[in-house]
Amino acid sequence: MNGVTIGQAATFVGVTVKTVRHYHKLGLVNEPERDSSGYRRYSSADLTRLVQVRTLAAAGVPLAEVGALLDSGPASFAASVAEVERQLVERIDELAARLHTLRRLAGGDRALLPDRATALLDGMPGVGFTPQDVTIARESFVLAKALVPNGFDDYLDQVENAVRDPRFVALVRRIAEVPGWAPDDPRVPGLAADLSGHYLANPEHLKIVTSLRARTEPGTRYRLIAHHGEEPDSAAARLAVLVETKLRAAGVHLPGSDQER
Repeated sequence: MNGVTIGQAATFVGVTVKTVRHYHKLGLVNEPERDSSGYRRYSSADLTRLVQVRTLAAAGVPLAEVGALLDSGPASFAASVAEVERQLVERIDELAARLHTLRRLAGGDRALLPDRATALLDGMPGVGFTPQDVTIARESFVLAKALVPNGFDDYLDQVENAVRDPRFVALVRRIAEVPGWAPDDPRVPGLAADLSGHYLANPEHLKIVTSLRARTEPGTRYRLIAHHGEEPDSAAARLAVLVETKLRAAGVHLPGSDQER
C-alpha cells in the first residue's frame, strides 16, 4: 500500500480533513486517484504540496493567490512574498492601533481625547470645579475635538489659561446652577452681563469662544459645541443667547451668525 489516507494526510500536515478537501475544491492540491480498495492515497509529493499551501495560508497569503504563487518562478515568488510581507506589516500596524485604542478605552475619555485634555480634566477639581462642571467640560472637549480638530489645541490653550483664574472658575460655578433656574429667572441677565463683561475684559479667555472655528459649516459646528446640553427655551439657552448678543454687539465675531447658517 503506497501513500496515506486523507485523514492521515491532514494529521501529518496539521490541518483538518475539511481543509484538505477545500484545497482540492480550489485546485490548490490535486486530488489523488482512488486505489483498488477505493481509498485516495496521498503521496509524499502530495503532502509536500499540502504543507506549502498550509504554510503560505498561515503566513497571510490569500488562498486565491496561493496556487499562482507556488507555480511561479523564483523571482516572481520572491516579489509576491515581499508584497505579502508589506500587507502583513500594514495589518500589524492597524491591529496595533486598534489595541492602543482598546487600552485607552479602559481609561474612559482616553480613547476620545488626547492625554493633554484628560490631564486638564483631571486637574479641574483641584481648582474648584465640581464633578458636574468636569462632566460638561468633558463632553464639550469631545465635541470640539471631533468637530473642530484643527483648532482643538488652541482651544485647550485658552481653557488651560482660563481655569487658572479664580474669577473665571467662579463664573463657571454660577453657570452650573443655571439648569435649575426657570427660563425667566431674573438672575439670567445679570449673569449674562457678568460673563460677557469678563470675556471682553479678558481677551485670552474670550478665545475659548472665538477659537472654535472650522473651514466648513462653522456656524453649525460652533452651535453644536457652544450650546451642547441646552434644553430649548431654558434658562441656559437664554443665557447663551444673551451672552452671544452682548459679545456681537461689542464687535466680537462669533461663528453662527445669520450669514453662516
